[in-house]
Amino acid sequence: MSFESMPYKDKKVISIGIVRELTGLSLRQIRYYEERKLIFPDRNEKGTRRFSFSDIEKLIEIANKREEGVQTQEIRKEMKKETKPIEKKMLKEMLRGQFNAHFKNNKLM
Repeated sequence: MSFESMPYKDKKVISIGIVRELTGLSLRQIRYYEERKLIFPDRNEKGTRRFSFSDIEKLIEIANKREEGVQTQEIRKEMKKETKPIEKKMLKEMLRGQFNAHFKNNKLM
């Protein structure tokens, strides 16, 4: 998926400072959640983290769960359960697109 066709919520263009302001989390907390594999910011050519609006929503959800006493390990398990159906759907769509492209290209030859 190209950057232009990506939904705006998933574009990783927001700096960690803005994320801190929007979420109320400290830089240390944000980095910790990345370290614990709860969020996955992109890095630009200088190594600066870039987040999406989806990442911000996820960080707020993580912070709320942490306030309730949920451990990061449990949050990660929950997140894996939630993403599996989405990943399967995306995989099916990708395979369908590759299949269609293959046969479309072969018809043109």
